Amino acid sequence: MSRAAKPNTEGEAEEGKVRLDKWLFAARFFKTRGLAADAIEAGKVKRNGERVKLSHAVRVGDAFTIGREGLVWDVEVALVTDKRGNGAAAALMYTESTASVTAREGELARRKADFQALDHYLTFQYIP
Repeated sequence: MSRAAKPNTEGEAEEGKVRLDKWLFAARFFKTRGLAADAIEAGKVKRNGERVKLSHAVRVGDAFTIGREGLVWDVEVALVTDKRGNGAAAALMYTESTASVTAREGELARRKADFQALDHYLTFQYIP
């Protein structure tokens, strides 16, 4: 008995066959699939403003809002795959809106300023 050979789909997924948690992991929004699943279940990932399920099939053109650690990404899916690659490959999997980039950079700048102010304050405190 011989088995029928499967076509080689290295790094490519059939359209609509990749679960949302796998795509988020492959796109490097989360370090593990478990963290991606937890975020989806907690409502931190939305499609067109609506909560989605773990098993939601990702398609090219889908728009997602992804929240993590107080930061928000508004992205549109450009490539559907479940293979996790390096950061450069992950960046090709989605396009982010300019408003999202600007808002996130503003939040990161605010956090940095707050940290520097706190660090300056703590450095000059006299503790007997």
